[in-house]
Amino acid sequence: MSGTKDNLDALYDALAALTDPADVKALLADLCTAGETEQMACRLRAAMLLLDGKTYSQITEETDISSATLSRVSNCVRRGSGGYSKVWQNIHGED
Repeated sequence: MSGTKDNLDALYDALAALTDPADVKALLADLCTAGETEQMACRLRAAMLLLDGKTYSQITEETDISSATLSRVSNCVRRGSGGYSKVWQNIHGED
């Protein structure tokens, strides 16, 4: 199982090492299908809208996200590891 942890750590390190959005885009294109990347983007957008105070109704109107996926994203925003909040803070220049 340490191979899996090593692989995950290498992925996290690779993502953290990229500073140019074009490089991130290229890596995601190599790693994921277009559908997988679109799903991640939709989840991230939904999380950012939740953190901006939008309602479920507003988010489902603005995105193509299903209510089930929005519920899972909302749960992660509220009880997850803090990744969505960290991204939101970085985007909005807050500490």
